[in-house]
Amino acid sequence: MKVILFGATGMVGQGVLRECLLDDGVERVLTVGRVATGQQHAKLREIVHKDLLDYASIEGELAGYDACFFCLGVSSAGMKEADYARVTYEMPLAAARTLVKLNPDMTFIYVSGASTDSTEQGRVMWARVKGRAENALLGLPFKAKYMFRPAAIQPMHGIVSKTRSYRILYAVMTPLYPVLRALFPKYVTTTEKVGRAMLHVVRHGAPKPVLENADINALVQAAG
Repeated sequence: MKVILFGATGMVGQGVLRECLLDDGVERVLTVGRVATGQQHAKLREIVHKDLLDYASIEGELAGYDACFFCLGVSSAGMKEADYARVTYEMPLAAARTLVKLNPDMTFIYVSGASTDSTEQGRVMWARVKGRAENALLGLPFKAKYMFRPAAIQPMHGIVSKTRSYRILYAVMTPLYPVLRALFPKYVTTTEKVGRAMLHVVRHGAPKPVLENADINALVQAAG
């Protein structure tokens, strides 16, 4: 399996990258982002590309891949809708439209979030924008596409968020995760489980295109 990963320096992306590099069935991982991950691995190749709305200059390097894991995202706190949509809607669509031309047999996975609004009509801005992104991506002619909607994500294996407020939140939450998992198992997952679930659906598919937090955990459990 050959994988393209967007957002490899974010918390979720770090976890997905780790699982890809550990998986013997993954032959190659290409990360695309505005900054390098700083990691080195025999499987890993990185493209630092500043304009994530235009891939014309690197199209020749994006062909021949089996899967794309789009983990790039940003907190909506304090953002205007147009600015948030640029990252959460326009960037994934720009990448996906390029990749579907080059790799029509690809499986495309987009990390969305719990409570995303598929109607695109709700009052919550981030949920509405992510719903619009999901709907647009599901309309593209990839071999398969899946929208991942994790809820509370526990960072594992030393992974940390780039966002300071999130780092503080996760530090406070760490001792509470065992209790949260016991009380709300449907709403808690880990960076490891998200990565493993992505690899599972590329290999085996999933029963539906939109996967909620409980579905993500179930896929990992089924895989063993």
